[in-house]
Amino acid sequence: MEYKVKLERFEGPLDLLLYLIKKQEVNIYDIPIAKITKQYLDYIKMLEFLNLELAGEFLVVAATLMRIKARMLLPAREEEDDEIEDPRQQLVQQLLEYQRFKEAAGKLDAMKYQRNLLYARPDQDIEVETVEVEYDYNLFDLIASFQKVLEKAKVRFVDVKADETSIEEKIEFLKARLADREVIEFEELFSEDSRPVDLIATFLALLEMLRLRLARIKQTRPFGRIWIHRVAKETVDGGS
Repeated sequence: MEYKVKLERFEGPLDLLLYLIKKQEVNIYDIPIAKITKQYLDYIKMLEFLNLELAGEFLVVAATLMRIKARMLLPAREEEDDEIEDPRQQLVQQLLEYQRFKEAAGKLDAMKYQRNLLYARPDQDIEVETVEVEYDYNLFDLIASFQKVLEKAKVRFVDVKADETSIEEKIEFLKARLADREVIEFEELFSEDSRPVDLIATFLALLEMLRLRLARIKQTRPFGRIWIHRVAKETVDGGS
């Protein structure tokens, strides 16, 4: 049986494009289409390899990138040089509009979070608990980190699938690891001499635990090191 992870939070195709642009620190108005297209297709291969739910929109954006790349490779006729529109222009405008929408949504979430921290003044002084604000992890950071694990283990994109049994076993394995240690660095979850199927099963088990809120991710900055934290039992019970 093939195991398909269903994620509550799954960034879309434009999120992936913005992620790659920010990671490469390139100008959004001057996107290196050939480079970004290759990286985008690599991520799609990885999503398919892991048997994650892949929305059709990802393939639509991939086709758009390849079409833009093809148009940019075509030689322009001299008499049309001043009139030809940059084939990237429509995509750039779409990305800018989407980015503004995401930033606005993020500000609303931040306002809601800050409002939840406010208390009406009580009749007597109370001790206020300090709340730690964490950087919200990005799924593509997780995939990029796992890709490095596969490269180190020299695992190629072959027809290797983890079944449901192995995923359940790895979830129990990760629970035991987090029971012994409250925090584990991402790379420590994977043994170099593990079989490819075990590496994949461990990664899918981690995604499943994140979805079930049995673990959480911490990063101190975008594209930074990834740490897996144990979730207290009372937190899980309270959220169910």
